[in-house]
Amino acid sequence: MTMRSTLLKFIAIVFSLTLVATASGTPDGPIRAVATFSILGDMVSRIGGEHVAVTTLVGPGGDAHVYSPTPADARAVSEAQILVVNGLDFEGWLDRLVEASGFGGVRVVATAGIKPIAAEDGHDRDHGEGGAAEERGDGHDDHGHDHGAFDPHAWQSLRNAVVYVDNMAAALAKADPDNAGTFYRNRAAYVAEIEALDAEIRGMFAALPAGSRTIVTSHDAFQYFARDRGLTFIAPQGVSTAAEASARDVARLIELIRDQGILAVFLENTADPRLLKRIADETGATIGGTLYPEALSGPDGPAPTYLDMMRHNARTLTQALSR
Repeated sequence: MTMRSTLLKFIAIVFSLTLVATASGTPDGPIRAVATFSILGDMVSRIGGEHVAVTTLVGPGGDAHVYSPTPADARAVSEAQILVVNGLDFEGWLDRLVEASGFGGVRVVATAGIKPIAAEDGHDRDHGEGGAAEERGDGHDDHGHDHGAFDPHAWQSLRNAVVYVDNMAAALAKADPDNAGTFYRNRAAYVAEIEALDAEIRGMFAALPAGSRTIVTSHDAFQYFARDRGLTFIAPQGVSTAAEASARDVARLIELIRDQGILAVFLENTADPRLLKRIADETGATIGGTLYPEALSGPDGPAPTYLDMMRHNARTLTQALSR
């Protein structure tokens, strides 16, 4: 999308907002919360329960890297009391949407307090303006986004997920003190599930041979998972699906797969599978399955919730790599 077309889209959003009356004040009902993508939406729903009405902008199967907001998104944000974002420059379209919507509520940066992993050199980075007080890169891509200095996929660590949940619970409790006890009880139950899954997944990878710990995926979204599990992830694309893999990167990856005897590569639900399939054909590697790095599946899929997603990814990896 060109800068001109992007500008025209946001002008249209602003115009559409002049045609509707936006809500203000605190209603007698659930907190109106907007989450930028499906993983955050699921987390907020778990903590808020019936006391929070959650709207998710980028739904299941959606790619938040290349998302284009709609007038309906602008209206939802304009009416929200709380806007939950990932931060770390993940939502490159967010600040323009917030400005166009006239959002006057509280922005909750879910990654606040997390020590991020630096984005590796050698890949083109594309992230744009994230939450406030985040470090930014100096370059711009063809979409007009800045290049993020950090890997934004921090939810791929279950330890980090506890920080996400703590930030959300604190924000909801502040917005609705009468139900703060419920939010913190939901938080405690959810954290117990997260910690139990962390132990379960740790056991899955403990038995994985040292020679089976290098994993090929579509784009660089699993560095936090790799750090926690003692794995190495490599990918032809950088941390954003909007950054195309260069011919040199692809050639190097093919050579690495052959040299190390890597037997399986893994597709992603939000990435075009054609490049990975071509790499598999050229190296003789098998397709080990489909991972869900940054978007949930629909309700009938294998990853309808965040915890389901993390469990599915771990099982898919360990089953393919243990053969």
